[in-house]
This record gives sequence, C-alpha cells and structure tokens, in this order.
Amino acid sequence: MAHDDPKTLVSTEWLAAHLKDPDLRILDASWFMPADERDGRAEFEKAHIPGARFFDIDDVSDNRSELPHMVPSVEKFMSRMRKIGVGDGHQVVVYDSSGLFSAARVWWLFRLMGKMDVAVLDGGFPKWQAEGREIEDLPPVIRDRHMTVSRQNQMVKDVTQVASASKLGDYVIVDARASERFRGDVPEPREGLRAGHIPNSRNVFFRDLLEADSTLKSPDTIEQIFKDAGVDLSKPAILSCGSGVTAAILALAMERMGKTDHAVYDGSWSEWGTFDDLPIATGDA
Repeated sequence: MAHDDPKTLVSTEWLAAHLKDPDLRILDASWFMPADERDGRAEFEKAHIPGARFFDIDDVSDNRSELPHMVPSVEKFMSRMRKIGVGDGHQVVVYDSSGLFSAARVWWLFRLMGKMDVAVLDGGFPKWQAEGREIEDLPPVIRDRHMTVSRQNQMVKDVTQVASASKLGDYVIVDARASERFRGDVPEPREGLRAGHIPNSRNVFFRDLLEADSTLKSPDTIEQIFKDAGVDLSKPAILSCGSGVTAAILALAMERMGKTDHAVYDGSWSEWGTFDDLPIATGDA
C-alpha cells in the first residue's frame, strides 16, 4: 500500500508480507492506564503476532525517576534490547493491543536512540486479529545482536526547556490529552496533579488523529487538524500529554506529514502538574 514506510508506519498487509524476513523484529509494546485493569505482558503471552517479543515500557525506563516510564539511559536501553534480541541491522515493527496507542512511544524511543529503521503497525493487534491473520502463544527465539546507539538529544525536552518555550513562544507546544483535561474541567487520573495545561499550548487530542479502526488518518487530514487547533506549523514543536506516551502519537503524525522538527516533553503533565511554582492555564487555549 502507498502509505507503507518502514521508518514510520506500515500496514498489516506489509507486515504479513514481510513476516518471515530474517532481519525483521516485531515488538508488542502494549501498555495500559491503571484504570484499564489490563496486563500487557499477560495478554502477550496468551496471543501475539508470530515472532513478536514483549517490550515493557515501564521496565525499559529510568527507574530512578519518580515520574512514570521516563527515558532510560543509553546503556539500559541497549542492554534491554540485546536481552530481547534486537540490534543493528534489524527492521523493527512495533504494535500494541489498543490499535495505535503505546506503540508510538516505543517508535519514538528508538528514534531518540538514533535507530531509524522502526515503524508502527497501523491499527495494531486489533486490526491484525480482525483480518484473521496468524497469531501464536509461543515464546520468541532470542538471538543476541549488538546494538549501536546515538542519542538524538534534540528529540526530548525537560521541564526547564518547556517553561522557557512557554514564555518565549519560540516553539509551539501541543498537548495530546482529551479536551476536558486540557481545559482543567476534570480531575487528573493521577493523584496529586493540578488540572489545566501549560500556558500558550494548543490541544490536539490524540484520538482525533485516528480513524475508527485506530489507523492513522491521512497526512493531509492530520495537517488540517493541527491547523484547526491553532498549531503554528512554521515553528518547531514540543509535544506533551499525561506521561509521555500519547505525545508520541503526535510525533508520529507530524513525521508522517513531513514535519521533523518536533520533540517530546518526557515528563509531560505528570511533572508539570506537580510543581506549584509552574504556571497553569485553564479553559481553551
């Protein structure tokens, strides 16, 4: 299909055609909010795409941080990937059990580490299953392979950089949370967080970028959605959400429409919402 790009997004048809490629590595990156009461690893062990390995977002993270699933050190990332048999020369395809949700975070993490041959499976495991494609419950055969990493520091922002961007307006800040959370109309799902958004940010709910089957909308449609939300696409973008997961869906969407000057605010609202000395805006942007 025309939209297939092994550096951003591939279809179920593409993956089925390449399933036996020796250098293909498929990662199940299913992750759920606590309220969902679902266990990604347990579901993976019951059924997954043949040959897939499980990518544990909470484990492949900086466990020294009090914030959820922050970016791990280069050394930890390399070690964990070697453990599941992912290394140099592999084409990686990431999917999740929600359709298109947490897989984008893992795509972004690989890109942050300088690994460009990585794509998200459009529509994820639900679309794969709905099409009656092959699944299995077998553990993968792991073969060790070295991985070289070159961290792309410009792809991630910290709270100080975001606070500066909010004041100066040299970046456009885009928040992927639902509009009622952005406006501060409802309490945050994580306890102890204030409600509202980063001043001078714009709101593009990540689900608005997806079709009913959780495939990503066309690049032209995505661009119009960003413009309609008041996102100045001439500026570099900082992407935020609740904890750095769905912000990566915005990153993937921007990449698909050819906008490459974007970065994820890794701490996102889980960090900003905890600091009483950081300003908060409520209502519409």
